[in-house]
Amino acid sequence: MRVSTGVDGFDELVDGGLLQDRLYVLSGPPGSGKTTFSSHFVTEGVRTGEKCLFLSMHETEDELTHDMSAYEFGFEKAARSGKFQFRNVFDSNAKRLLKGPGGNDFSSGVKNMTNRLVSFINSREINRLVIDSTMILQYFYPDNNEAFVQFLTSLKRVDATTLLISEMTDPTSYADEHYLAHGVVFMHNYLEGGGMHRGVQIVKMRGTDIDGDIHAVDFDDHGLHVRPDRKLEA
Repeated sequence: MRVSTGVDGFDELVDGGLLQDRLYVLSGPPGSGKTTFSSHFVTEGVRTGEKCLFLSMHETEDELTHDMSAYEFGFEKAARSGKFQFRNVFDSNAKRLLKGPGGNDFSSGVKNMTNRLVSFINSREINRLVIDSTMILQYFYPDNNEAFVQFLTSLKRVDATTLLISEMTDPTSYADEHYLAHGVVFMHNYLEGGGMHRGVQIVKMRGTDIDGDIHAVDFDDHGLHVRPDRKLEA
């Protein structure tokens, strides 16, 4: 079964949507549209009656709502619904969920953390999950690559369609999350001819026919739009 991302034009590039209950990495440099894409994703989930969780270390719920209020795709209404939950990792409740009594000790800490997170998501029947971003694991378990791999592996077993935001700036440079995820989407932005150009590229998508080209992206009052018929040269 496929689920719509809620991003105008994107689903056309992936056979109608993302395969349900899989892990997808959304990469790209700052300002390329990753947070807006993810906000569309959870808004669409709420619109279709799904439960959504947005886990962030970059902003508070008020900040995210304020930023998305510039658009008219309905994020504010979704955020007020009973179907949407937001957690900032620096809040006490989120810290207990992610860190727990194991502290930074790998042998007990990361295993307990991943088990708690998977249990939290599945017990609350979360359908869509956004994690912003991979820096969360670097914060809780610095310099421990094994912990990061274990975390990603655990995310693949949750009963939710997951978007994991990655601050990668080079689409040709692969990290653990790219290899382990079911799909990788890269958001481009670059200056050319005196203006900013934005695009989206499907780098990897298991079970889906993709073309690998960069398709134009633009923004208006209704949010982010992908233009499947307009291709860009990076």
